Amino acid sequence: MTANGQNGSTELTPLLSGEPQEEESSNNATANDSRQPLYDFLEAKSPGGKTYETLIIVLIILNVLSFVFASLFVEEYNPEDWAKRDGGICGSLCDALWFGNYRDNGLQRLQLGATSILELVTIAVFSVEYVLRLHTCDLEGAQFKGVVGRFKYMITFFSLVDLASTVPFYIDALVFRDTDMAGSAFLRMFRLLRMMKVEGRYDTALTMVDDVYRAQKAILGTALFVGLTTWLTVASLYYLVERRSLDMIYCGAAPHCDEDEIDTSLCTIDDWGFADCTKAGCPPTDDLLEPCYNLFQSIPMSSYYTLLNLFGEFPLIDQHSFGGMIVGTITAVVAVAVFALPAGIIGNGFEDEIEKRRNAEEEAPIVEDGGRTEGFVGNSETTRGRLYNFLFALSVPYSVAFDYFVSAMVVGTALTFMVDSLAYLPLSLRYFNDYFELAAVLVFTAEYVSKAYCCQEDPKFAHSAGLWRYSVGFLPVVDLLSVLPYWIEVAVTGTVFSLTGSSFLGNLVKSFRLLRILRFEKYTHAFTSFDDVFSRNKDVLSVTLFTAILFWVFFGAFLYITERDNPDAEMAANYNNVPNAMWMTLLNLAGEAPLCQYSAWGKVATGILGLFATGVFGIPIGILGAGFEQVLEEENEDNTEELQEEVARSSQESDLGSSFEQTCYKFVNGIGSYAARFFETCIYILIFTAVIVGVIQTVDGREDDFATVEWFAVIVFTAEYVIRFVGAGADPEFASGGAGAVSSRLRFIFSFYSIIDLLAIVPFYITIALPGSIVNEYDEYLRMLRIMRLVKLDKYIPSITLIDDVIRLKYNALKVAFFAAITLWILFAALLYLFEVDDVDNGLDDPVPTYGCVEDCTMADRFQNFFDSMVYTGVHLTGDYPITTYNWPSRFVNFFMVIAAVGVVSIPSALIASGFVEIVQSKNKAKQARAGAAPPPPSGGVAGDDWYEVAYRGLEGTEPPPSRFGPKVDAWQIAVNEFLNGKEDETGATHYTFWSYSGRIFIFTIIITNVIAVLLESVPSIDKSVGNQPGNFFDIFEMLSVMVFATEYISRLFCAPKNREALYSTLIYATTFFGIVDFLSTAPWFVQQALIAFKVISYGDDKARIFRIFRIFRILQLEDFVTAFSKLDNVFRASKDILKATGLMALIIWVGCGALFYIFEENNPNWRSCDDSVPVTGNSTEAPGCFDFASTAECNAYYPGLCEQKVFTNMPNSLYLTAVFLGGEWGVIDFTWPGRLVCLFLCVVGIGLYAIPIGALFDSFGAVLGMGGDDDEEEEEGQEA
Repeated sequence: MTANGQNGSTELTPLLSGEPQEEESSNNATANDSRQPLYDFLEAKSPGGKTYETLIIVLIILNVLSFVFASLFVEEYNPEDWAKRDGGICGSLCDALWFGNYRDNGLQRLQLGATSILELVTIAVFSVEYVLRLHTCDLEGAQFKGVVGRFKYMITFFSLVDLASTVPFYIDALVFRDTDMAGSAFLRMFRLLRMMKVEGRYDTALTMVDDVYRAQKAILGTALFVGLTTWLTVASLYYLVERRSLDMIYCGAAPHCDEDEIDTSLCTIDDWGFADCTKAGCPPTDDLLEPCYNLFQSIPMSSYYTLLNLFGEFPLIDQHSFGGMIVGTITAVVAVAVFALPAGIIGNGFEDEIEKRRNAEEEAPIVEDGGRTEGFVGNSETTRGRLYNFLFALSVPYSVAFDYFVSAMVVGTALTFMVDSLAYLPLSLRYFNDYFELAAVLVFTAEYVSKAYCCQEDPKFAHSAGLWRYSVGFLPVVDLLSVLPYWIEVAVTGTVFSLTGSSFLGNLVKSFRLLRILRFEKYTHAFTSFDDVFSRNKDVLSVTLFTAILFWVFFGAFLYITERDNPDAEMAANYNNVPNAMWMTLLNLAGEAPLCQYSAWGKVATGILGLFATGVFGIPIGILGAGFEQVLEEENEDNTEELQEEVARSSQESDLGSSFEQTCYKFVNGIGSYAARFFETCIYILIFTAVIVGVIQTVDGREDDFATVEWFAVIVFTAEYVIRFVGAGADPEFASGGAGAVSSRLRFIFSFYSIIDLLAIVPFYITIALPGSIVNEYDEYLRMLRIMRLVKLDKYIPSITLIDDVIRLKYNALKVAFFAAITLWILFAALLYLFEVDDVDNGLDDPVPTYGCVEDCTMADRFQNFFDSMVYTGVHLTGDYPITTYNWPSRFVNFFMVIAAVGVVSIPSALIASGFVEIVQSKNKAKQARAGAAPPPPSGGVAGDDWYEVAYRGLEGTEPPPSRFGPKVDAWQIAVNEFLNGKEDETGATHYTFWSYSGRIFIFTIIITNVIAVLLESVPSIDKSVGNQPGNFFDIFEMLSVMVFATEYISRLFCAPKNREALYSTLIYATTFFGIVDFLSTAPWFVQQALIAFKVISYGDDKARIFRIFRIFRILQLEDFVTAFSKLDNVFRASKDILKATGLMALIIWVGCGALFYIFEENNPNWRSCDDSVPVTGNSTEAPGCFDFASTAECNAYYPGLCEQKVFTNMPNSLYLTAVFLGGEWGVIDFTWPGRLVCLFLCVVGIGLYAIPIGALFDSFGAVLGMGGDDDEEEEEGQEA
C-alpha cells in the first residue's frame, strides 16, 4: 500500500485509474527465482493464472450459492414437502454433491462429518493454494522471508481470510466431527472476501477506508460523542415513561404461552420491574422464571429499541404510552437528525473520497445519442422520405398532430390498464377498454412498422445493418415490447376481448403497454442519461456495489444462524432460511427495521447494520441518485431570473393610502414602532397557543378545556383582521397599480391570507350564532380549521408561499426528474400489482374491513387493483417497508426498487429542497440590501459566532484581572485554574502537570462509572440483588460521586476569574453550558435528599428513581473533553435564516397533515380491535359486529370497554404518528383513500420539505465544528466578492 505523496495527491488503484499497473521486481534475484512463474500464476499475472483466477471466482460463487440454497433443504426449519429429504426435490445424492446438510448423505464413510463434494473440492483447492502462497510469499515482499517472515504473512488480511475459509472445515472434520457446528458453515461467507483481490478491489476498499478515517477523524469523535449522548439520553427517557407500561409487556419468547391469546392488561409489574402475567395465562416455569417482561424494564434493554427509533424506525409505534409518544415525537423531530451525524459523516466521507478519486480523472462529457440525426429531413420526393418526415422529422402537415395523438393514446392505454384492474367494472366500460386497447395496439403496430420501414432514410442508419441498429435502440425496443405480447396472446388464445376480468397472463400482456410511457423519453432524455451516470461512476460503483453486496450476504448469513432458532415464532419464520434472511437484511441495509425481537447476537448485528453498514450500503444508491441529479442540472439550467426578480422587487417601495391606512398597515405588520413589533410578537404567541389548545381539545373529555383562551384568541384575530382590512389601502400587495380603496379591499378579502383568517374565525361565530344546528354535528372537524392559523405565520416568515417560486426556479430539472420518478413509480406499481393481486398465501396480521376483508385476510386484499398498488409502491420508493410479507417475485421487484429506484425517485424532493434554500437565501440577501450591507464577520470567526466568541477572541493576550481579596487568593485561583484547565503556552497549546492530568483522568473515570452505575441500577435483577435499603452500594457510590462533582464545581466557580473560557467571570461560567451541566450533575441529588427529609417522597420509591436516572446526564460533563453540545447555539445561529422559513413550513406540514390524518382516519375500522366476545360482523338477526359501527366510540357505547383503537384517536396521537411518517417511517399503512392521498403527498413532497431544516442543521453543525464542505467554500467566495 503506497502512501500519498507530499503533494497531497490521492492514490489510485488499478480499478480507479483505469490503467493496469505492473509491479516491478525489487531485485534481479527475485526476478530470476524459479518460483516466479508459480507466484505469477497465483497472482493472475500470467494467462494461465488469469484463467485460474476466473475459476476461483466461479468456485467462490458456487460456495456462497451452496450455503444459501442449502438452508432451504433443512427439514428442521423448512417443513414444506419439497424441502424434505424423502420425496423432496433434493435427496441424499443432491445433498452429497452440493450442500452437506446431513452426515448420512453417502459421504459418512469418510468420517468427516456433514460435508459435500463441492466442499471437499473447494477445501482441496484452497488448501493447496494456501500452501503454495505460503511457499512463494517472500516474492511479494522481503518482510516475508524466512520462518519469521512466513508467520508475518500468516497474519496479513488475506491470509486470515484464506485460513477462515478452510481451517473451520478441518476443525469440524478432525476435532469436533460428532458435533454440529453450524457457525463453521457460515464461515464460508469469508470466501467472498477473496474476490477483493480481483482488479485491485482490496486496495481500493482498504485505502479508501484509511483516507476517510484520516479526513474525518477530527470531527468523527465529536459526532460519536453527540450520537452516544443522544442515544443514552433518549433511552433513559423511554425507560422512565415506559417501564410500567403494560402494553410493552412481551411474552413472545415463552414457548408455553400463546402471545396472541395473552391480555397484558391482566399482568402486573412489581417494585423491582419484574412482570407477572400468571393471570393473563403465562405463568413462570422452572425453566423460564420470567416468561414475560417489559421491553423497557431497564435502560440497557431500552437502548436497543431506542437505537431503532434513532435510525428512524418505530416497530413499536402503536404500543407506546402517552409519555412514550412525547419522547417518540421529540426523537422523530430532533434526535434522529442529531444521532445521524456519525453515520452521515462516514457516508459523506466515503462520497467525498470517491469524488476526489474520480475527479483525478477527466470527467466524461454528457453524450446524448438520440434515435435519429437531429435536424435531418428526408427526401420528400420518395414515399420513404415523406414517411420519415411525418414520423421522425415532424416537418410535414399533421405530423405534429399525429405525434400528439399517439402520445394521447399512450396516456389512454396506461389509464385503461389502471381502470381495468378494478374488480367491479361495468361491462360497458370493460367493452370500451378492450376496443380502445385494440385500436391503440393497431396504431402502435402501424407506427412501429412504418418507422422500421423508413428509418434507413436517416444517415445514421443508411447502411446494410442500419435496420438492426435502429431496431435495438432504446425507444424501438420499447415500442416492440408494447405491442408484440398482445399479438402473441391473440395468436395463442384466439380471442381479442376479455370481458370477465383478466388472468395473470392477460394482465401481464396489458402491463407491457405501460412501457409506452417511455415514449416521452424523447422529450426529456431522462433514462438515456443513465448511461452517462454509469460511465462517469462505473469505477466507484463497482467497488461500492461489491462492498454493499458483501455486507448484504455476510449479515444475511449471520442473522440466519442467530435467528432461525429464535423462540419468537414470527422472528424464526422470517429467518428460517438464508433467502428469507437476506430479504430482511436487505431491508435492514436500506434503513428499515420491520422486526425487533432479535436474539442478543441479532441485536448486535442489526445495531451494526444501522450504525455503519446502512451508510456504506447507501453509497452506490446515493451515487446513482446524485449522478442522475448532476446530469439533470447540467442539462437543465435553473431559471435564475426568479432570483433576480426577487432582488428587483426588493427595491420597489412606494407610499400608498392615507396616513390612517398606513398606520394600520404598519402596526399590523410590525413595522416602525415598538407597539407594532410587540403586537406582532403577541400574534405569534397567540397563534401557537390557539393551535395547542385546538390539539388538546380533540382528546376525549378535554373538548371544553381552555375555552377562555379560545374566546380571547378569536377576539384578537378578529381585531387583527379588521385592522388588516382597513390597512389594505396602504398594502403594496393590494393597493399597487392605482387600485382604489374598494378594489384594494376586495383584493384583500379574496387573498390567500384573508381566506385563511376567515376559515380560522368564522366557524367559531357560526357555532355561537347557530347552537344545535348542523354546525355542531361537524364541530370536531370545524375545530381543525383553527389549526390553519399556523399558515397565518407565513405572512411574517414566507414559506408555503415560496412553493411557486421554487417550482419556477427548478422547473426544467423538475420536469425531467418527475417524469423519471413517475415512470418508475407506475412501472413498479404495475409489477407489484401483477404479482400480489392473487397472493393468498401471505396472510395479514390484522383484518382490513375498509378493503372488504374481516377475517383471514391476505396480501391480495391489499393489492386488489392498480391504484392500491400505487399507494404501497409510493411508500416503498421513499425507502420504507411497512409491508414485508411479499411473495418471491415481488421481493425481486422490491430489490430493484431498493437498489436503483429509491435514489432516482428522491431527486424531485432533493431539487425542491435545494430550490427552497436558494430562494430563502435570495430573499435574505434582498432584505439585507434594503437594510444596508451586513457587517463583515470578525477575524478568526466561524459560522454562528455570537457575543461569547467575540468576547473570547477579544481577551486574547489579556491578563486576568486581580482578585479583590489580595494576591494570595490570586495565586490560589491561578493554581486551581491550571490544575483544572491546564496552562497554555505561546502557541496556544494546553499543557497539564502530572497531577492535573491525573485529576482529569480521575474525573473522566468517575463520569463513566456513574453512567455505568445508572445503567446497571436500572436492571431489575441487579437492583434487587443490591437492595433499596439506605446505605446500599449504589447510594454510597452516588454520595461519593456527588462530593467529587460538587468539589469540582465549587473549584471551577472559585477559579473562573482566572479562566479565559469563563471570560474571567464567575457569573459567566455559572451561566454557560459547562457551568449549567456541572451544576445539574449534583443538584438533583441534593433536591432528592431534601424531598426525602421533608417526607415529600419516600426513600427507594418510584418517584425517587427519577432523580437517580438524572445522573445519566452526567455524560454531558464529557463536554470538557470533547467539544460538541456547547456549540449548538452557534449551529442554530448559523442556519437561522433557512430554519425560520423551512422550519415554519415543516411545522405547517406536520400539523396540517396530522390534522388531515386525524379527520380521515379517526373512524377507519382498520385500526379497530375488539374483544373475542364481540362478533366480527353481524347480520339482521344478530347483534352488530365489531366492524359494523361507524366509529370505535359507537362500538364502545354498545360493547362498553370491549372495543379498542390505538392510532389516530386524537390530535396528539395523530401528531406523534405524523412526526414518525415525516421521518420516512410508515408504522401503519392501511389508510382510507383520503388518508392514502395525504400519505402520497408526504411521499412525493412532504418528507423532502420536512427534511430541509434537519439538513440545514447538519450543514451548520459541520461548519461550526470545522467539517468544511461546500458551504465553507461558498462563504469564502462570498467574502471575496
